[in-house]
Amino acid sequence: MKMKYVYWQDDGFWLGYLSDYPDYMTQGKTLEELRENLKDLFKDFASGAIPCIRKVDELEVA
Repeated sequence: MKMKYVYWQDDGFWLGYLSDYPDYMTQGKTLEELRENLKDLFKDFASGAIPCIRKVDELEVA
């Protein structure tokens, strides 16, 4: 499974979030650490450890 993520560097840290879950951001000292933290965050979502998760999706209207 693959997921898109958004990331940027600020004050020496890499920050980012999974595109489907923009309300939940994480960080890492390196880009690789950020990627690992994003994977851990997804595992928390999938396990139900985080309640009331908001998600982004697409709706065809026409």
